Amino acid sequence: MNGVRPLQQPRAIWVQADADSRPLALRRAGWPRPRTVTRVQDRWRIDDEWWRDQPVERLYHLVLLVDGTLWTIYHDLLADAWFEQPDRDGSG
Repeated sequence: MNGVRPLQQPRAIWVQADADSRPLALRRAGWPRPRTVTRVQDRWRIDDEWWRDQPVERLYHLVLLVDGTLWTIYHDLLADAWFEQPDRDGSG
């Protein structure tokens, strides 16, 4: 089964953020330049699995891009890395 990957696998992205970790622009692989975030529609934090070797500490953002698309992205606070969270069908 070539090219098959599990659904909802996060993909690393580049994010320019302000001092409060609010995204200002983002870029994913294949985009020639970053896209501006016009608004953060929602923001929430998840702290989970604190008892495991690899706990989860993420700050999620639902952002509206300049082209009108909505994206769910998150900042992995432990790894200090940004990811996009694809739609449930994996299309992103």
